[in-house]
Amino acid sequence: THSSRTSHTEMFASKAAAQAVRSSVSLRSMTSLTGLQKTYGSPLPPGYQVDDALLSQNPTKVSTLGNGLRVASENLGGETATVGVWIDAGSRYETAENNGTAHFLEHMAFKGTKTRSNQQITQEIENMGGHLNAYTSREQTVYYAKVFKQDVPKAVDLLSDVLQNSVFDTSAINVERDVILREMQEINDMPQELIFDMLHDTAYQGSSLGRTILGPAENIRNITRDSLVNYVKANYVGKKIVVAGAGAVDHAQLSDLVQSKFSGLPAEPPADAAFDYGAAKFVGSGITTRDDDWPLIHCAIAFEGLPWTHPDVFALMVMQSILGQFESSNANAIHSGSRLVSRHAEEKLAESVSAFNTCYTDTGLFGVYLTMPEGSAQDAVWLSMREIVHFIHNASDEYVERGKNLLKANLLFSLDNNAAIAEDIGRQLLTFGRRLTTAEMFARIDAVDGAMVRRVADEVINDREIAYSAKGPVNYLPDYNYIRRRTYLLRY
Repeated sequence: THSSRTSHTEMFASKAAAQAVRSSVSLRSMTSLTGLQKTYGSPLPPGYQVDDALLSQNPTKVSTLGNGLRVASENLGGETATVGVWIDAGSRYETAENNGTAHFLEHMAFKGTKTRSNQQITQEIENMGGHLNAYTSREQTVYYAKVFKQDVPKAVDLLSDVLQNSVFDTSAINVERDVILREMQEINDMPQELIFDMLHDTAYQGSSLGRTILGPAENIRNITRDSLVNYVKANYVGKKIVVAGAGAVDHAQLSDLVQSKFSGLPAEPPADAAFDYGAAKFVGSGITTRDDDWPLIHCAIAFEGLPWTHPDVFALMVMQSILGQFESSNANAIHSGSRLVSRHAEEKLAESVSAFNTCYTDTGLFGVYLTMPEGSAQDAVWLSMREIVHFIHNASDEYVERGKNLLKANLLFSLDNNAAIAEDIGRQLLTFGRRLTTAEMFARIDAVDGAMVRRVADEVINDREIAYSAKGPVNYLPDYNYIRRRTYLLRY
């Protein structure tokens, strides 16, 4: 979730030397974090000791080309590597007229370049025994390859060709147009995807962050080759790109490869192509769609959360971990340490409940997603809101400690392979401008206590506007005013 590069410290044999290293790292980290407090987060707690195991992890090396493109890698050894291109460009960087272009480009990525046909691209990656893929989010577009270590040069060459020399053949565009329209229909049958698109639409109405990644069907039907070329010119530039690698990757070799293949990219977009997406403004609002053919109500309720670089973002992450995730099929849920989970298991009001915390460059969404029968909708919403609002007054240090341990474990579990680590490197360099070490992330988590959670909850939750979206048999779903009145407690 996060990013920064502090220098790696070798492990020493003697106890005295190891203690000196811990003290040195603590002092350096505390000084660094204090200087970055307003931008990146809280400083380390006084006297904080860094765990020996965290000091032994491999460093992330970063270098920058003349055009501003950054190359970052972590050498983990082994026989395989993941190499990818992370671009600071997604659906948020689109206008209402070209919304859907970033995702359309993802579909066109491997359909042919000036030197390779679609078939040649497919055969080349298969001959390497590799895997080539791409995905688009609201703020980033990613192209990556998983290959054997000896094929890293081929992977870099292939990725650079795809990004810089795609031909965008008209016949291929028409084929992918139909594919995307079918994909759009499939997403409408995926409740969670649909509900979160609706949530963004109402929470950020009037801004580019509120638009869907796929775009409206009308736009997809009208996207042309010029639309794709213009988006590439505006966004696929050096200062918005990170090439990241993890696994059996030599940083010097990767830097040389990227220098030879990507140095021709411009640093900035042409003046007539630059785009300012503007700040996202959270709007307290709700949107519901009645569909009695759905067996359950699907509903997302969100407060405006915090952006990636906000000092209190780790407190919200801990709060999400504390709330947890409930599934009615889990017989042990009633014994969960999460009050939200155990109460839902006891009362049997919902089929599932899960907390979410989505961060963007300048805003975020923090809340819960529920699936529930029509008849218990009001009680399920009431119970969920009550447990969220309890953070304002009842977040004890013991309760917070459990959430901190869960968050630490989940952070480590999410970085258990080369692809996940490469993704972490690329995303963090785009969002933070650096990569947080595991030691720093743990220190920031450890800096969270009950008092901090209560303060952040007061600022984010207490009597704050909410946005919600829902679809299904919504006859008995509480309206906006009911939910809004449950964002605070009357205490006498």
